Amino acid sequence: MSTEPRSHFVYVTIIRTTPAKLWEALTQPAFMRQYWLGAAVECGWKKGSPWKLAHADGRITDTGELLEIDPPRRMVIRWQNEWKPELKAEGPSRCTMELEPMGRAVKLTITHEMDRPGSRLIDAVSDGWPLVLSNLKSLLETGEAVVLEK
Repeated sequence: MSTEPRSHFVYVTIIRTTPAKLWEALTQPAFMRQYWLGAAVECGWKKGSPWKLAHADGRITDTGELLEIDPPRRMVIRWQNEWKPELKAEGPSRCTMELEPMGRAVKLTITHEMDRPGSRLIDAVSDGWPLVLSNLKSLLETGEAVVLEK
């Protein structure tokens, strides 16, 4: 285990849905665009698959690789920012998504981390994840996203 300081962000939300529906929401581009402000992930959803977050206008904001996948329980992504030079310079981060059934709901835990102290990327995702995940929760529970653009 590393003793190096690291930056990390953890977000936990409980969503009234099933693990299968939440997994589909996290992996299907057409659904993703509804809650991720017009962006969607493109990926083969197999271990080692390239991963990228793309906007409808063609902008690629983040790229990476799917390091682990265990549907509908867990995925781990090597995540590299591509659109802000100061964030890209920090190198890749690691994003873990874990789904845990809780009766009629699912606990979704996002852990985004980087092996460096004071990461600006982790600061940036700390602002972004709450917006994206609030939209996801609202969309799955009510049929409508809360925020359509930032």
